[in-house]
Amino acid sequence: MQISAPTTLALTMLRSSLASLAGLPPLDALAKLVQRGHARLALPGRGATLARWQALAAVGAHDLPLAKVFEGHTDAVAILHEARAHALADMPHATWGTWCAEPPDARLALLPVAHGHILRGRKAWCSGAHGLTHAVVSCWDPDGAPMLAAVALHQRGVRVTDDGWNAVGMRATASVDVWFDDVVATPLAGPGFYVERAGFWHGGAGVAACWFGAATRLADGLRERLAERSDPHRLAQLGEVTVALQGCAALMREAAAAIDSAPEANAMRSAMTVRLSAEATANTVLHAVGRALGAGPLCKDAALAQLYADLPVFLRQSHAERDLETVGKLVAALEDAPWNL
Repeated sequence: MQISAPTTLALTMLRSSLASLAGLPPLDALAKLVQRGHARLALPGRGATLARWQALAAVGAHDLPLAKVFEGHTDAVAILHEARAHALADMPHATWGTWCAEPPDARLALLPVAHGHILRGRKAWCSGAHGLTHAVVSCWDPDGAPMLAAVALHQRGVRVTDDGWNAVGMRATASVDVWFDDVVATPLAGPGFYVERAGFWHGGAGVAACWFGAATRLADGLRERLAERSDPHRLAQLGEVTVALQGCAALMREAAAAIDSAPEANAMRSAMTVRLSAEATANTVLHAVGRALGAGPLCKDAALAQLYADLPVFLRQSHAERDLETVGKLVAALEDAPWNL
């Protein structure tokens, strides 16, 4: 698929900016990307979904903890636009999180009060909580209906903890628990908006672009080392990696085109297939590159070692066999198989 010159230029500028941010903590790097305009991605379903995913993949190839908070920021901005909260979405220098995990023991209440609405309770899995300025959070109204709300994090009543994250991988995202003690918030759209909107699945596929980008970084590392010293086994492992990545890339291009051609259609099957393909591809690449390179680079190359710690943790955002079962049910109900040429 041809990429327009402006899109190519924007991607080149993003990669150049990422290179200049090497070594910065993820939240500092995110703030820089926002200030420089590189986080202003094309909205999904507006004709440039592939360009959006290419940007997410580029950040994933650079640094996975940064990709996690970058993807959360760009997803929040897309949600705000879908909710017609354009003023919030366009606030200069704001850095957003999308905190919508719903463990049963950590649910936020959205309560009406005389001056508007407040949030009360604990929110888990809040990536970037120690440094973001705002968040889009899932919550529940007094009638038990699911809601979304936008909240400024630098206000009284927000307490960011150090609880909820003990993993070595993705440690830099600091995905911790946050307490809200009657914090002023702005409801977004109405009950059920978050999961019922078409963009829910567009955003879900965007996460896969981050995984894919990280896998390409590993593949590039293998290809570069083969230029120094190759053997038949390493070449075979590069071949395995190439086939997996090219197949996933083709599926992602197809899914992006389908989303752009029918932006209001239910993209659940397409998004879940992309996510599962990216997960399987990343696991293939992790296995093949590890076998090809051996223990040396994994122990002596700090960036590679960190990627091997980060990527398996990030991949667990996939629901694995539960998602495979869902895709199977969706495909079983189709009149025609989705794999026909």
